[in-house]
Amino acid sequence: MTDTPPDPCTAALSHPDPMVREQAVRALRSRDAAGTDALPALPALLALFGDPEGRVACQARIVVEELGARAVPALQRIRRSGPGLLRSAALTALAEIGGEPLLSARDTAAVERLVRIKLTADRPQPLNACWLYWIAVAGGDQPGIMRILGLTEPRPVTFELGNAILDADVHGFGDDEPGSPLGRVFVTPELDGWTLVAGAWCDPCDAERGEELREQCIELSARYGRAQAYYFGAQNDGSAWLVAENGTVVRRYQEAGEPDDGLWTLGEPLEYERARRAGLGLPVPWDDTVREDLDAAEDEWRWEAFDLARGIAATLSIDPLAIGPHTAVRGTPMIALTPVGVAEGVPRGAYAI
Repeated sequence: MTDTPPDPCTAALSHPDPMVREQAVRALRSRDAAGTDALPALPALLALFGDPEGRVACQARIVVEELGARAVPALQRIRRSGPGLLRSAALTALAEIGGEPLLSARDTAAVERLVRIKLTADRPQPLNACWLYWIAVAGGDQPGIMRILGLTEPRPVTFELGNAILDADVHGFGDDEPGSPLGRVFVTPELDGWTLVAGAWCDPCDAERGEELREQCIELSARYGRAQAYYFGAQNDGSAWLVAENGTVVRRYQEAGEPDDGLWTLGEPLEYERARRAGLGLPVPWDDTVREDLDAAEDEWRWEAFDLARGIAATLSIDPLAIGPHTAVRGTPMIALTPVGVAEGVPRGAYAI
């Protein structure tokens, strides 16, 4: 009886040429995707987490993450016992595979300790996401705002971490991925007199949540005087705004190229809208319910309105994309669970702190 010959791809993972190692990792990934298990190569792949060539280490981690639950025991052993050179990458892989539930209490405490350390030098950063949804509330009563919105389990984060989670969530996940991208929001500290709550859950014109959010903005404005909700698509994907003052919605409007945009309209145009229409030589007010057979001038307004959310926010509250070190800050940024997050969980992932 002869010994089984070594697998050539696995053997190539220790080749002195980094290009050969990288190609071997890629071959194992293709093999696993085709249904041929790469698990026997796991020890050699884990060793590459410390490879001096960054591309090799990154590719190896991707293959291990795609092994999913099959790789978890080995990754957890590295977190407990080393080698130390591999521990950081093992933590990232565990977070990508299953999120916080796969982390030990010791690892969770270490992450929370790192956040606390980073917060001592944290500074406001613009809220960057391709599709940005946010609520702006006058003042800095984080606990009261979160209570009215039904947010729970707030945890301190840095602006960088909050932004990383925000951007990952709005990009969405596959249908087979656990958790919901509506499951959590980034709650800023008080910034120039306003508190922002950002995340896809804050869409003012969402078919399922829009009316609930309108009621919440009414309640927030009744308590704090002013509350607004916005959507801004950074790739010319449209804008929406909802403005409530002293318990009344004074305006809601959406221009996102959707057939039912006009159905969301409430109230009279804001001064900012009037000024922008006047600049185009268009009448104010106008019949927003007629959106078919637009003449060229009104079509120009539609394109203008696609980018108005930031300008309206800057005029009425604060532009979240203009936040920076110059912004006056009071308090600590938080990530909090929405009711959707409590019911369905949140997406897994590893994020920069």
